Amino acid sequence: MDSSKPTHFRWYVFAAVLVLCAINYFDRAVLSICMPLIQKDLHFSAQVVGIILSSFFWGYTLMQVPIGWICDRIAPGKVITLSGILWAICQICTGLVSRTATLLCIRTLLGIAESPMYPGGTKLQSVWLPSTERGRGAAMLDSGSALGIALGGPIIALFLAWLHGWRGALIAAGVLTLVVVLLCYRVMTSDPDTSPHVNQAERDYIKSALTEEYEASQKNRLAAGKLTVASSEYVKSFNFWAMILGFYCFDSFWFGFLTWGPLYLFQTQHLKIMSIGWAVFVIYCCALIGEFSGGYISDKWRLSGANVNTVVRTTLGVLGLIQAICMYLLSTASTAYLAILLIAIGMFCHKWAAPMYWIIPAAISQRQHVGTVTGFMNLSGNLGGVLTPICIGLVVGATGSYFWVMMMFVAISIIAGLFPLLLNLNKKIGSDASPHSFVAVVKP
Repeated sequence: MDSSKPTHFRWYVFAAVLVLCAINYFDRAVLSICMPLIQKDLHFSAQVVGIILSSFFWGYTLMQVPIGWICDRIAPGKVITLSGILWAICQICTGLVSRTATLLCIRTLLGIAESPMYPGGTKLQSVWLPSTERGRGAAMLDSGSALGIALGGPIIALFLAWLHGWRGALIAAGVLTLVVVLLCYRVMTSDPDTSPHVNQAERDYIKSALTEEYEASQKNRLAAGKLTVASSEYVKSFNFWAMILGFYCFDSFWFGFLTWGPLYLFQTQHLKIMSIGWAVFVIYCCALIGEFSGGYISDKWRLSGANVNTVVRTTLGVLGLIQAICMYLLSTASTAYLAILLIAIGMFCHKWAAPMYWIIPAAISQRQHVGTVTGFMNLSGNLGGVLTPICIGLVVGATGSYFWVMMMFVAISIIAGLFPLLLNLNKKIGSDASPHSFVAVVKP
């Protein structure tokens, strides 16, 4: 290994994060894509479907803060990969159920098992990446969600055809998950100080940037007489609550389509399961392109000297408005092609904006609190995952229509675009120092 030229192993770590997030969302999406067949086989009403689709988020949401705390104290890569083995087992068990109560229980356990992905992935940003690279890091973390669903659509459709039903498809998805997690294990369980794949030049680059960022914050706290940052300072922070409320609306949109999107296409556009698989592929490929575009452009914009508030507020505000317009037009879409196009544009905008939210915890938090703060943010978002599928089920069950569902999506898109106007990312909580002003821009 040439010690004079920095290696780039940190990006291999985040490539593994992307892959694991993809398989994480692949497993979440399996049930939604199979739901038309499951609903027919097990005779579920729309209201029961809403509760089942919500049940994953019961365990997932409950664990966000505890698992964030754990990731602040145990190597987050190890936590993620060990949990991956557990969620593979839960997925296999899902294919064996025949009762509603058992399905609800296993989906809740799957949510618990998958809970470390985002708190742990965000914590890894504060371990491996300077702030000027976190837009791309956040994009690689969160783009796994779109990639997993995009690939999951046609793969699950093929599993359904090859394995003659939804049970075989779910079991095959669990086996595939186990293989992927084991392949990523060695990369994910390393850190910059101990990995044999990181040379001294890359190690020094990472350490120097992170030291400048967080030691400057420490000096400002000492100058202000604050030796530690108490949890009460986060609770009292306007930044913290603006992040929490904005992300609730942001994720309500995402989880609404993740859970009910395939059924919407099946019931309103009369697509068959194989066609739904390919529609999901197209929609979430657009989302994936949007996410990588957002991460790359936000980092370039920042490096050009733009203020972080300008980048975040402009991006989230404009994209939220476009997303709302797409949802309004979707309420009157008369053809399957138009419906898929409007959903794809909405998802492109939504995932373009996603990296902006995933850089916020590391931007506003002290380093030792990043995992916990991310857990709180993801808890708020996944409360949307708990409530939104149930609300959609109640609305569709009561009206027999998706019109008011689309109006709900219009409202939450607008609100998610307005909340960034309340954020101030120019200082960390518990410090008067800018979290970005003391990071030297070094290009290895």
